[in-house]
Amino acid sequence: MIEAALFDLGNVLIRWDPRLHYVDRFDNAEQMEWFLTHIAPSSWNHEMDMGKPFDQAIEERQALFPQHATLIAEWKSGWERMLGGAIEDSVDLLDRLRTRGYRVAALTNWSAETFPVALARYPFLGWFEDIIISGVDGVAKPESAAFQLALTRTGWEPARTVFIDDSLPNVAAAASLGMHSVHFASPAQCREELRALGVRV
Repeated sequence: MIEAALFDLGNVLIRWDPRLHYVDRFDNAEQMEWFLTHIAPSSWNHEMDMGKPFDQAIEERQALFPQHATLIAEWKSGWERMLGGAIEDSVDLLDRLRTRGYRVAALTNWSAETFPVALARYPFLGWFEDIIISGVDGVAKPESAAFQLALTRTGWEPARTVFIDDSLPNVAAAASLGMHSVHFASPAQCREELRALGVRV
């Protein structure tokens, strides 16, 4: 029987997309997508999620692509614009779980520098009994160590825990450790999959 739910945050409970900032910085979508693929890829952002300071990461990237120095610098100055609103139906789902007695925590790949912005902006983050943050704790999904840390800190049993994430590799990693898992596509789909697992939502 499932007793606890471990949530990803970005694009499960909180919208995050660099396009929210960069959409008006290019002449067309193709140019923006090229920049986000080749100049500011997700692998580079992951370095900051793992604890590299923004200033250092930006300086290193600017040295590689000096012609894009201004746009690269906006990864820091424009970061708050990349943070969208809460996904309200997902927040409602989280609220249903906790009010029905399920334990809830979060496991997120997020920079230690920017996570305080989210904490101040989204009160529901205070509902979690614990939040494991890659930039603070030094472990990131889909590494098994990230999930092991979450289980150790919460004291949860994998077989009684469901993990919810929009990344398939992360979901697969959780499943390999014996956790139930839901590959998040929408709040409605997530709710139905949780019900199929016997979760009362």
